[in-house]
Amino acid sequence: MHYSDYLQLDKILNAQQPEGERLGEPAHDEMLFIVIHQAYELWFRQLLFEVESVVGIFGQPTLNDNSPELQTIVHRLSRCATILKVLVHQIDIMETMTPMDFLDFRDKLRPASGFQSVQFKLLEARLGLKYEHRYGQQYYLSQLRQPEVDRIKSAESAPTLLELVNKWLERMPSVWTGADGPGKTGRPGTAVHANGDGWFEDYRQRYQQSLADAERGNLEYFDAVFSGRTPSSPSDKTQSPSSGRTPSSGEPQAQPSRSLSPLACRSALFIMLYRGYPLLQLPFQVLHQLLEIDEQLSTWRYRHMSMVSRVIGSRIGTGGSTGKDYLSSALDRHHLFREIAALTSFLIERRRLPALNVEMESRLGFVVAG
Repeated sequence: MHYSDYLQLDKILNAQQPEGERLGEPAHDEMLFIVIHQAYELWFRQLLFEVESVVGIFGQPTLNDNSPELQTIVHRLSRCATILKVLVHQIDIMETMTPMDFLDFRDKLRPASGFQSVQFKLLEARLGLKYEHRYGQQYYLSQLRQPEVDRIKSAESAPTLLELVNKWLERMPSVWTGADGPGKTGRPGTAVHANGDGWFEDYRQRYQQSLADAERGNLEYFDAVFSGRTPSSPSDKTQSPSSGRTPSSGEPQAQPSRSLSPLACRSALFIMLYRGYPLLQLPFQVLHQLLEIDEQLSTWRYRHMSMVSRVIGSRIGTGGSTGKDYLSSALDRHHLFREIAALTSFLIERRRLPALNVEMESRLGFVVAG
């Protein structure tokens, strides 16, 4: 096996065909533009490969929360977050191209656009972004070829990472029992913790006592998240729960919906609160890496928006989108794991946490001497 044959370098290194050179109007920075976008697509391919592997593990009928499989999930999600950091830093290279450098070849690209990246749309879909929550639905599939549309619709119809995480949190056997799971019975719509009846009510009271006067509205938000109602942000009652901002007039509006069930939210909250216990350390890392992925995607969107504003100002994108305005709205709307991030609003200090009994501590991995 030869190095260049293994990597198929003949194909890769001859895949840069600047349009300016073909038309007899070469632009020096067009080569940089092509190479960076090809590098993005290669990394998108790797991200899809990693995400599909994680989806496959989560999709199993059972998953041991203290198993090598969960360690594999954490490792691969961490790799995805690291790759996304690289994608953010690639914008530093792109920004060495000045607005005038870009104008030398920009018009030759029409109507090609990064909005036509099928792999990025597939990645968003497999992570859990639903069509009804997308901004710019009128553009979403309009510029794609039919085989590409078919691929994306197929990806959207399959179980997503977010949906499988929700099921995983719901079925965690070592945490919740009662009305929403096997074991003890409780009042309808409430959860009874394995540590004893009334744990959740006890925690709610402690949370209420921890609130400052200006935060009293958080208790209503708390009850909404951990019941069957759709919560709205306690900081701005006028915001759409699915978008996190006040919708603009004329924009298609998705009905508020939840990705995480009340039971899944309770399990995730418990993991965050008691993550120091051995059995909860890997589950906490899963949640942490999902939030890291969301943060890096948001950072990439923000840097991309800032770069576009710097390079083309208020002009429309080559694919016909509204340019910076579209990117800004997508940044606000396309948070994949918003509901997990929102659970930090319900944490209290460690010293105020309800103590776990000996049986529960043993189940979570600490052996308590009798």
